Amino acid sequence: MESLALLHAKPGALPLRPGLRLPLPRPRSARAVLSPASVSRPTLQSPLLASRGGPSSRDAVVGLGYGLLRRRGGASGGVSCCAQPAAAAAAVPVPPEQPEGKKFLGVEVKTLKKIVPLGLMFFCILFNYTILRDTKDVLVVTAKGSSAEIIPFLKTWVNLPMAIGFMLLYTKLSNVLSREALFYTVIFPFIAFFGTFAFVLYPLRDVIHPTALADKLLAALGPSFLGPVAILRIWSFCLFYVMAELWGSVVISVLFWGFANQITTVEEAKEFYPLFGLGANIALIFSGRTVKYFSNLRKTLGPGIDGWEVSLKGMMSLVVVLGLVITSIYWGVNKFVLNDPSLPKSDRKKKKDKPKLGMKESLKVLLSSRYVRDLATLVVAYGISINLVEVTWKSKLKAQFPSPNEYSSFMGDFSTATGIATFTMMLLGRIILRKFGWGVAAMITPTVLLLTGVGFFSLILFGQPLTPMLATMGMTPLLAAVYVGALQNIFSKSAKYSLFDPCKEMAYIPLDEDMKVKGKAAIDVVCNPLGKSGGALIQQFMILAFGSLANSTPYLGGILLVIVLAWLGAASSLDKQFSSLAKEDLKKDKSAKEKVDPSLLKAPEGQADVLVEHTNGTVVSEATATESSPSNSSPSN
Repeated sequence: MESLALLHAKPGALPLRPGLRLPLPRPRSARAVLSPASVSRPTLQSPLLASRGGPSSRDAVVGLGYGLLRRRGGASGGVSCCAQPAAAAAAVPVPPEQPEGKKFLGVEVKTLKKIVPLGLMFFCILFNYTILRDTKDVLVVTAKGSSAEIIPFLKTWVNLPMAIGFMLLYTKLSNVLSREALFYTVIFPFIAFFGTFAFVLYPLRDVIHPTALADKLLAALGPSFLGPVAILRIWSFCLFYVMAELWGSVVISVLFWGFANQITTVEEAKEFYPLFGLGANIALIFSGRTVKYFSNLRKTLGPGIDGWEVSLKGMMSLVVVLGLVITSIYWGVNKFVLNDPSLPKSDRKKKKDKPKLGMKESLKVLLSSRYVRDLATLVVAYGISINLVEVTWKSKLKAQFPSPNEYSSFMGDFSTATGIATFTMMLLGRIILRKFGWGVAAMITPTVLLLTGVGFFSLILFGQPLTPMLATMGMTPLLAAVYVGALQNIFSKSAKYSLFDPCKEMAYIPLDEDMKVKGKAAIDVVCNPLGKSGGALIQQFMILAFGSLANSTPYLGGILLVIVLAWLGAASSLDKQFSSLAKEDLKKDKSAKEKVDPSLLKAPEGQADVLVEHTNGTVVSEATATESSPSNSSPSN
């Protein structure tokens, strides 16, 4: 800006060239003389501010003249506009530079004091979650009198109400407890429950479970109600299932990320949060190996010993120990790190409240925009399709591995493979998005689900003719279906984290601000719950209508095919709309950069004076015919 040149002018160092003509603002006085003394005044302001009570017009003329001369001189090989740092420092004081802190591996040590403990906390939390997630499925699926059919009923009628109740309780506690007290109040009941379950509830399962009552109910209601009755039959296992699910949503999402967002700055978050995501998959790999190790302990035990009880005690002991490590790290960070005045504090401001749309308003937003409807289809379709395949797969997994130890051992391998695949896909996701674009990246997840889903249901429904061929590979149709279902779950989850989630968030970017906010709120209110519970509700209806999950398998396969095809159609439609809106945004950005304000090219009114540089080193103002030497002129009053 021209006003910046006023503050850096120094007349003594300017080489003037003959014939240079510069338009200048007309001073209030009749004569305008260039003076080094006047130029060096630190109170100079832009001539555009002179009419607002700033310095005199003579000072403005002097500063503008030398600022423009220096810019012309710099362009022609003369002294550049930044050649006089002393004058610039006198005009605009620069704050002293802070000494650079100590670094380790390119990161300041004071930053590592926060990031390293957070990374360890996140690793321990995800390590525990993988163990709990694998164990909860083993308990409810392989229990006597239960099967995978219990999962849809459990998610809808037990898990969802308890999650809502917990969040209401958490909101109440947050209003009366401090941040630290709230953290301990929430996490210690989880640690206590998992330890109590392994050493008290599970050994007493035959005493506390109402097996006789459940048998009477099942005989009265019929086999279609196996799932709902099993919730009562193995209530302690179902309670473990819910607590394990809540560990993922409460301890990870609420406690950890809430704490991390409170103590990290925006710059630290940009640099280190992606590394937390990669670290989560490393924790998945190691915890999978741990589950595998404890599950195989049964092979080393003597006869008459419950191998699964031994494995369960070992894994829950590890969960309790790591839970105490998490609380210890949290205490240490609050005690020794956050009280250090040298650490950068979080600079995050309170976010503006997002519009909270009701169900009716959300539906209106969804119906009003084709773009938002297509995006909603993606979200709902993923939630339904992943549930349809997962529950059916777990029922076949129990048929192949009826023993809890065998089932758990397979789940350990499954978790390790999921961690490796997700880690790899997260590294490849950026390359796919950059090289092939949004459309290809958005269609990879449904394509993987379609191909693996078709293979999985085909092996279940039409596997008998393939028996001789599979036997040559050492597999049965059931085992082949288990492996294909595992691949479906592994690749669909890794594609979700690396491609589906980024594509979904990117799709909001081209929308205008109003639709961006309302559309996201509508999808959060309607589509996320519908996607998560839709699959469970469909399976419940099928089980009650056809008697069992096995009898409803062909219909579930047909529903999956329809949903995934609708997903692909919505992704294709959204790709065209997204590309069109993205191109419009690029054109707007390009035109905005190329557009130049015409007023900047016009001289302000009243700038009739022209300085003319002669060969003798003098400068003449043509309007006043006043000569002055740049080396010995003095201010004129």
